[in-house]
Amino acid sequence: MNLSKAKFWGYKRENGRIGVRNHVIILPVDDLANAASEAVANNIKGAMALPHPYGRLQFGADLDLHFRTLIGTGSNPNVAAVVVIGIEEGWTKKVVDGIAKTGKPVCGFGIEQHGDHDTIMRASQAAKKYLQWASELRREERPLKDLWVSTKCGESDTTSGCGANPTVGNAFDKMYAHKTTLVFGETTELTGGEHLVAARCRTPKVKKEFMAMFDRYQALIERHKTSDLSDSQPTKGNIEGGLTTIEEKALGNIQKIGRKCMVDGVIDKGEEPKGPGLWFMDSSSAAAEMVTLCAASGFVVHLFPTGQGNVIGNPILPVIKLSANPRTVRTMSEHIDVDVSGLLRREMTPDEAGDALLECMFRTANGRLTAAEALGHREFVLTRLYESA
Repeated sequence: MNLSKAKFWGYKRENGRIGVRNHVIILPVDDLANAASEAVANNIKGAMALPHPYGRLQFGADLDLHFRTLIGTGSNPNVAAVVVIGIEEGWTKKVVDGIAKTGKPVCGFGIEQHGDHDTIMRASQAAKKYLQWASELRREERPLKDLWVSTKCGESDTTSGCGANPTVGNAFDKMYAHKTTLVFGETTELTGGEHLVAARCRTPKVKKEFMAMFDRYQALIERHKTSDLSDSQPTKGNIEGGLTTIEEKALGNIQKIGRKCMVDGVIDKGEEPKGPGLWFMDSSSAAAEMVTLCAASGFVVHLFPTGQGNVIGNPILPVIKLSANPRTVRTMSEHIDVDVSGLLRREMTPDEAGDALLECMFRTANGRLTAAEALGHREFVLTRLYESA
C-alpha cells in the first residue's frame, strides 16, 4: 500500500490535534462520583460516563498517575467535550484545569455541599449543551501523519508471534516512514527480549531511558520475590496456546514494532509523546490498563492482535482486533475486525496482511465502528501503583 498520499477524515480540535471519534464524556474523579456520572449519561443520550473504582486516599506517584490518566483521557482528541464530577471541589477543579489547557469545552461539579440530585441536574444541563454543540462538528480530510496509532497484544499464542503481531509490525513499518506517531509498551512482556528493543533505540540516551524503565520493573519483581512470574507470565491462556516461557512470549510481542522502526523515545505511563516516531511506554501487560493508558497519552486508534481471543474495547479509543488463529476467527468471529489466518496457510503474504490491517484502520478512522464498539465493550481501567493511604 502506497501511503505517500494517504489521508483520513477526522475532527480537528482546538489544540490542533485530530480525533477520529466525537465523544462527550462524563468523567468521574473518584469512585464516589460514579453514580452521579452514570445518571447524567442516562439523562443525556449520547453522552458517555467512564466509571472506575479509584481516586480516594491515593498519594505520591500513584496520585500523579491518577490525575495524569484522567486529564489525558479528557484531553484525548477523540473527545469533543467533558463534564467532570468529583466528590470534592478541589480535585475536580484540578482535572478540569488540566483538560482546559487543550481549549476544548470542559466544566466540573463537586458533590459535597450539593448532593447528587443538584449535581446531576446541573451536570446534565451542561452535558446536553455540549452534546448538541458537538453534534454539529464536521470531519475534515487530514494527512496520515496526524493519526496517532498505538498497539498492544492480548491472549497471545503461537499464531500471535508468527502471524498477527508481525502484521502490526508490517503496518508500523509502513506508517513509520511517513512520520506518524506510534507507541508500544507492555514492559513485563519484553522480559528475555529486552536486549532486542534496546538495540533498536535510536540514541544512547533513549537506550538508557528504556533500560531504566525495564530495570525498574525487574527490581519490582525481585522486591516481591516473584521473579519466576509462574502464575502470571506466561498466562494460562498463553500456555494453552503453545507458549512455554516468557522469553517466547517476548519474542512474539516484539514483532509488533516491525523491522524498520527505531525506538525514538520513552514515556512513562499516560505521558504524551513529544514528537513523531515510535515511542516505548512503560506499562502493564493487562489489556484494559494498557489501552486506557494509550488513550490517556493521546492515541486515537489502537491495533490489537490476539491469538486465543480477547474481547477488549475502550470507551474513547477504537480497538481494532486482528487474529491469525483460524480457531479464534471461527469461534469468536464477532470480535475480530481483521482475519489474517491466511498467513499461516500461505494464502496471504505479510505485505497483504499489513495492507488489510491498514485498510481497516483507515475505515475505522473515517467512522466505521470496530467490533468492540459495536458490541459495547468500553473497558476503562486505571493503573494503580500503591495501596491507599
